[in-house]
Amino acid sequence: MEKPKKVDVKGIYLNRTSIREENVQKYIDLIKSTNLNAAVIDIKDDNGKLTYNSNIELANEIGSNSNPAINDLKKTIKRFKDEGIYTIARIVVFKDPYLAENKGDYAMKRKNGTIWQDAAGTKWVDPYKREVWDYITSIAQEVSDSGFDEIQYDYIRFPENGKRVDQEVSFDNPDRLSKAENILAFLKHSNDKLKNEPVYVSADIFGLVTTATNDMGIGQIWENISPNVDYISPMTYPSHYAPGSYGISNPDRAPYEIMLQAMKDANMRNNKLKNQGLKAAVIRPWIQDFDYKSVYSIEDVQKQIKALHDQGITQYLIWNAGNVYTVEAFK
Repeated sequence: MEKPKKVDVKGIYLNRTSIREENVQKYIDLIKSTNLNAAVIDIKDDNGKLTYNSNIELANEIGSNSNPAINDLKKTIKRFKDEGIYTIARIVVFKDPYLAENKGDYAMKRKNGTIWQDAAGTKWVDPYKREVWDYITSIAQEVSDSGFDEIQYDYIRFPENGKRVDQEVSFDNPDRLSKAENILAFLKHSNDKLKNEPVYVSADIFGLVTTATNDMGIGQIWENISPNVDYISPMTYPSHYAPGSYGISNPDRAPYEIMLQAMKDANMRNNKLKNQGLKAAVIRPWIQDFDYKSVYSIEDVQKQIKALHDQGITQYLIWNAGNVYTVEAFK
């Protein structure tokens, strides 16, 4: 199956509300008024709810496709395509409170058999469960037929605070795979399922994966993920870096320096892979366009883009959970 035309993607994230029929035009107009050319569209959101009418048996059984935001997925995607906008389907993978609640068998469980929750009270599915893999890849296959250019996996990891999680949780892991081996096995499984679909595949990873030498307890290792996806998107939000990262006392106020160092490391790791004769994904980071520790200005957003440019990286995605974007930064 022929893959879509490759594009230097510069895109925004669109949540469930933004992709309702009455809101789509607003975001198409926003993209067209800037130098942006792509949209990351929620397909399976952070709550585990699908945003479209799915025919997947498990989705119908548990009702994860109830109250869809999009009535006609093909038609909605066509609206973007007709304007020359590259479309990416965001699928949140292992953080799935809806599936965990409605199919307790698939949930991450405490050692006493009750369903585990993270610090925010969110239930996750067990990343070792093959039935979960099949559910995810079925969704990816189904939406590939609707005209998307790319499937993007988010939360393709174990919950953070891995040491504590491991003390509390009993995973269903008969093959005794490490977390990193399991994430790799899921990606290979997905690639097998999607090999005949006309889409590229990308993965969102923690920003620090560019630099960390271990899996940080979440199962994400650059050298496992980069060769097995087309695009790799580290979430390099300066405000999320701890004081002292890369020797920078206040990373939140150093958007250029944080992004530059993260991308230096990412490029270095990709170059090592290529030198070994391995494939390496195109680097397409997420940049911060939201206020967390401080107000992020046009300059703060543009400094991140300049750091990418200075490292030879021409693609990026822009994160703002509420989809309120600093349009002037992308003119």
